[in-house]
Amino acid sequence: MAAICVFCASSRTLDQRWLDLATATGVELARRGHTLVSGGGCVGMMGALVEGARSAGGRTIGVIPQALVDLEVADLASDELVITDSMASRKILMVEKSDAFLTLPGGLGTLDELFEVWTTATLALHDKPMVLVDTDGFYRPLVDWLRNLTDQNFLKPAGFDLLRIADTLPAALNLLESHLP
Repeated sequence: MAAICVFCASSRTLDQRWLDLATATGVELARRGHTLVSGGGCVGMMGALVEGARSAGGRTIGVIPQALVDLEVADLASDELVITDSMASRKILMVEKSDAFLTLPGGLGTLDELFEVWTTATLALHDKPMVLVDTDGFYRPLVDWLRNLTDQNFLKPAGFDLLRIADTLPAALNLLESHLP
């Protein structure tokens, strides 16, 4: 199957529902036979994600910069843990190791990762599917703003359409899998 990179929050102060979503995502990716590529952390949604995948027998690949390893937030139980010298090199390696991208709710780091892979897709530097999981309308204001970018000609409609959006995890995974080569 595919190596699916999941972007999500690593905050330790999230509501349980977001941790549960991350756990369910990890479990479902493993159940469907996919390898999980993550940011290599063991806290917040990222930690719940990798634990969920492993609990269902899934393979995990973590990519983390040395600075976060030094903060003792690395997922040392990863099947493969790759340590990079920077956040920028982390993103490059995550893109290289992944066949597709799934974005769960998150903050600035999650958005940074999403926009990196989306921007490079609009430049035709990769053609890997990307799906945004808009659980409970979490991303609705952002998606509305992004649609306005298209309306104002700052983003071509074809570029906007590269990011697929689903409101549930099962719908997101089905959509992602339907666009895998």
